[in-house]
Amino acid sequence: MPDPVMDQVFLHGRTHSAWREKPVPDDLLRKLFMMTVMGPTSANCLPLRIAFVSSPDGKEALVPLMAAGNREKTRTAPVTAILAYDLAFYEKLDRLYAHEPNAASWFTGSPAATRDAALRNGSLQAGYFIMAARALGLDCGPMGGFDAPAVAKAFFPGRAYEVNLLCNLGYGDHSVLHPRLPRLSFEEACVMV
Repeated sequence: MPDPVMDQVFLHGRTHSAWREKPVPDDLLRKLFMMTVMGPTSANCLPLRIAFVSSPDGKEALVPLMAAGNREKTRTAPVTAILAYDLAFYEKLDRLYAHEPNAASWFTGSPAATRDAALRNGSLQAGYFIMAARALGLDCGPMGGFDAPAVAKAFFPGRAYEVNLLCNLGYGDHSVLHPRLPRLSFEEACVMV
């Protein structure tokens, strides 16, 4: 990857809370999804499910479900992606992992095992999503701080989805960013065995 792209994705990418009034085209969101699903997951299970909220009606339904500190940045973001994971992801494995006909059984030993696999792999995909969004030139504002069951009920009614996190997308206002916070050193976070 060329250095400018690496810088854009990792070194200069920041979490944004203020947004410029510039729309995000639907075809860019489609490209973002197609890049996201190329990242590896266990048995290609792909449990991530996304609702891209950009319409006034969608924002009106979503903003009240946010914690107070997340409402304005969600209201003003061009798009808010609701990143959920499908607890019935294994139902698609006959197509997604067709060379192993019993793959679904690897994930259905118990409801806890199914949820664990969905959460782990959906979280991996959420990370891919953020990196892909940055690579495409979008700024991101990933966040917790919302009523997850209410968001799932409002945006994925009747589905076995749990909401993991939300990510505002658009073109951030870089003039209001705080200085970058410190990171742990290699020595603080890693061991060589």
